[in-house]
Amino acid sequence: MRRFRDTDLDQLLPSARDRRPNGVLEPFKAYFNARFTEAQGQVSGTRLFLEIRERGYLGSRQVVRKHLAALRAGTAEPVRADIPSPRKITSWIMRPRDTLTESQEERLLQIRLACPDITRARDLARAFADLVRHQRGYPLPQWIRQAEQDAPKPMSGFAGFLRRDLDAVTAGLNGRASFELLRTRILTQP
Repeated sequence: MRRFRDTDLDQLLPSARDRRPNGVLEPFKAYFNARFTEAQGQVSGTRLFLEIRERGYLGSRQVVRKHLAALRAGTAEPVRADIPSPRKITSWIMRPRDTLTESQEERLLQIRLACPDITRARDLARAFADLVRHQRGYPLPQWIRQAEQDAPKPMSGFAGFLRRDLDAVTAGLNGRASFELLRTRILTQP
């Protein structure tokens, strides 16, 4: 009460305007952001306003325009409930493409648009998974070079680890390393 009594009206009005809209739009941000991503940013504020109003939004068009401008500028904060866990994202990246549902593919696309590092990590992870699945060791040095050059830090570190023991990893990928080979090496050591 004292704040309202002791503060000039000119200061109270802008602060009230800045605080209220975020709360009104908050329950609709996940849908809003998904529609924006789905349309690749080519959607009007009026259309989004009408769509979320049908879902119960009671705020103004101005709030919608403000959030849309922040999305287009890339300054909007992500909606926490809208972000899948790292484990879920990893599972989508590592699974064969044809096993993802349409909604999982769509979510992965949204995540890739929001974070370009995930796109690069996804491409490299899938390429590595193909090497392992098809037991092809000969393209491994090229994969390692690509990962060391422009992959996110954890993946470039993994590539460096593979480079240190390249011969063994290549042999394993080519199907030449097996339990029998290990057994023979152990038995023949002096």
